[in-house]
Amino acid sequence: MTKDVIALTSKMPDPWAVLAGLLSGGPDKLVGPRGEGAVIQLCDPEGRPLVSVEAPLLVSVEGEAERLLGATAPPVPYWWTEARATTGVAEAEQLAGTFATRLASLVGGSAWPPDAAGSLAVVKTDGVSVAPEPAAAQPAIDVLTERVAVVIQDRPVVAMTAWLSDAFRAAAEAGLGLQVVSPAGATLSPAVRDALGGWPSRWIVQDERDGYYDGLTGAVLRWQDGMFAPVASPDATEDDPRTPVAATFQEVHDTGERQLALTFRMVHPADDRLVLGGGLETVWRELTGAPPAGWGTSEPATLPWSPRRLTDVAHERAPEPTWFVVVGNRDRPALATVRITRTEAGVEEHVTLAFGYGSGEELPLDALPSAAEALATRHHLQSMLVQVRKARRDVAVPPRFEGPGVPLAFVLGAEEVRTMPGDRARRTPLAEQPVTLGPRTRPALYYPLPGDPSDLSGWQEYERLMRHLKGA
Repeated sequence: MTKDVIALTSKMPDPWAVLAGLLSGGPDKLVGPRGEGAVIQLCDPEGRPLVSVEAPLLVSVEGEAERLLGATAPPVPYWWTEARATTGVAEAEQLAGTFATRLASLVGGSAWPPDAAGSLAVVKTDGVSVAPEPAAAQPAIDVLTERVAVVIQDRPVVAMTAWLSDAFRAAAEAGLGLQVVSPAGATLSPAVRDALGGWPSRWIVQDERDGYYDGLTGAVLRWQDGMFAPVASPDATEDDPRTPVAATFQEVHDTGERQLALTFRMVHPADDRLVLGGGLETVWRELTGAPPAGWGTSEPATLPWSPRRLTDVAHERAPEPTWFVVVGNRDRPALATVRITRTEAGVEEHVTLAFGYGSGEELPLDALPSAAEALATRHHLQSMLVQVRKARRDVAVPPRFEGPGVPLAFVLGAEEVRTMPGDRARRTPLAEQPVTLGPRTRPALYYPLPGDPSDLSGWQEYERLMRHLKGA
């Protein structure tokens, strides 16, 4: 049974409905708040949590329940209430299921997953106790060692939920890696992939044949020395570790699906009138004909797209950096992550964006120069890299090999062109010379690159261009 249970309801769970759900463990079960009241926990007699319930989220973006859960939600806006059971305690999982069932029954809705929905009767938990602190101190962390924090996510899509975001933050503050364990068949949200960083953080996938493997690299893993680490081949040496790769990871089938991936950075002058998110919306409109569908500070994205509201949140959190996720609609799957930081240069926006396309759908390659020009002339573009990848249309990351993206184009912003000595930016060793974007007195430059996914020569050309621009 899953450890995460979610109630999707058309009405806001009122305090009495939440209380009725919390009484699923009986009237003598301890209840305590955490996170300034944002999380309520059902606890054992020692005060350690059995079930942690997060404050309900109002979701006003269509398609998020379908994207992340494969579930049908009520019409937007609807309420998303998560309960997470403590790992390895069957009674805790029953408590979470009964809580969600009671909530959905009282305010109208459904519990996910369907097989987690329990009866409305009180769950017997007499004599049940859970792991001591500190592992239980953070609801999202299931195992804590001196090296890593381990999170078990039994969901179809491992997303950057508020739970998981808290786990990332707690692990970083403690100087630990974060390792996320999911079952076979699960996929990863690009938002989580981009946040995992380097060793020892990993996405670990359970596998019938090889036990466990890294969902992003395929390396076969074992629990050793307090964390999941690669297994060495019998003939490995210090210079050549020869880590075996899981057979499941190597099962690749080309479906014809593609992703158009863009990574770009903008540096805005610090100004009280600055509105963030405009560059992202401009690219989205140029390539799809419509703005993003929604955004949020975690997944699911709960708010309809609004650059003004996004700016307000970033302003409230300044000078601390702010991270956002932005999603597309059902017709054009897309996901972006946006990181906003305050630096000496101004206010920086770093965007990673991917659009998904089916085998019979054309990529909007002709619109790329106009999108780049709009960024360069109106949104203080510093640089942008555009790639095409053989990857899923729904933009989720599978636990199987996906080839690297192949560069289609690189764009250098007007300020970077201006500060480059001589005519180095305009005269390159590439076969195709750059296209001028914007006014000739202050141009940005668009460098076309080979973009055939079956030919990695695009990376060779990109590396030649980077060496040239750096003066190497």
